[in-house]
Amino acid sequence: MASRSPKAPDVSGILVIDKPQGVTSHDVVAAVRGALHMRRVGHAGTLDPMATGVLIVGFGYATRLLNYIVGADKTYEATIRLGQRTTTDDADGDILPWGSAPADAHDLTAASDSLPPQEDVTARLRTLTRDDVERTISERFLGRIEQVPSTFSAIKIHGQRAYDLAREGKDVELEARPVTIHDFTVLDFDIPDNVTDSVNDDAVAYGPYLDLAVRVTCSSGTYIRALARDLGRALGVGGHLTRLRRVRVGSFDVTASNVVTAHTENRTFTNRDGETVTRAKAILDVPNDQATTVADDRRAALLTRVIGMPQAARLTLPHLDITDDEAKELRFGRRIDHVVAEPTAAIAGNDLVAIVERANSRQSKPSVVFPAASEEVVTAAAEPLS
Repeated sequence: MASRSPKAPDVSGILVIDKPQGVTSHDVVAAVRGALHMRRVGHAGTLDPMATGVLIVGFGYATRLLNYIVGADKTYEATIRLGQRTTTDDADGDILPWGSAPADAHDLTAASDSLPPQEDVTARLRTLTRDDVERTISERFLGRIEQVPSTFSAIKIHGQRAYDLAREGKDVELEARPVTIHDFTVLDFDIPDNVTDSVNDDAVAYGPYLDLAVRVTCSSGTYIRALARDLGRALGVGGHLTRLRRVRVGSFDVTASNVVTAHTENRTFTNRDGETVTRAKAILDVPNDQATTVADDRRAALLTRVIGMPQAARLTLPHLDITDDEAKELRFGRRIDHVVAEPTAAIAGNDLVAIVERANSRQSKPSVVFPAASEEVVTAAAEPLS
């Protein structure tokens, strides 16, 4: 890998990556770090390995924008499988068995011996209609709701990730938190033949199921896995997520022309214990007309897809056009005579100067200050999103 001179000017910006399935968000960050030969790289909003779609990656000083981007509303397209529950609320977990309780049992959070039997769940699936599902969504899963995150989540409990504790077999109790569901639309209601077959039909190893294709627009912090689990629970048949694709984060959309696609490749290596390990690695796709094996050329090709700092700030926050003199004041940590109601990007021409907030009834003060844009930063900026 080619090395960058420590004297080279810093490059800062945002990349919108279409994350492939089978790798972590950190794997994608590592791929960007390697392609740009930079250490200061981060992302806004984790996607599980199973998920695909928009992953916002910031590098250089643009990492300071990630805290603002991560709070944006998001849109997902997903498949929810009704009739089956899993340990992780998604397809990566083990399918949980049903119980032997009488048909009037509805507590799907109880121990397996007090859960309804498979026959009862199958009977409910047979009578379930699209209207039933849409009515339940409308009554219970739109607007502001209380959601308990999935046990296998990245939420920290006393400094440890919930999924690490769960994998160790420890009891994990997460508190409900408020989230907002702006839109929850059923796109397709797929009833496989096995739902209408005999309940003794063993064509499906873990019992019949019904797949819903849905689109969800929600606030930051919403777990779509938990939404699938809770919808299945409300319908009395259980549910889990089998597909998840994030198509939008704030103003950053997966269909934009400067989105960077990626794929996975399996790499085999020997670890420190002498064990042979094979794992998936994220590989960024360089535009076909610029494909090359020369590291610096790959870096240059990737930079053509960068969203520059001013544009990224405008897509993320309210913005305020300021003068060069006001820019100098902000960079000295001084206030300027502008009133803002919320965190606002202060921009001088093509230079993102600071994020400002309200200081008093007539002034704003800097909360985050950015150094003056270098020539490379300005010329690396991508064309506007379309």
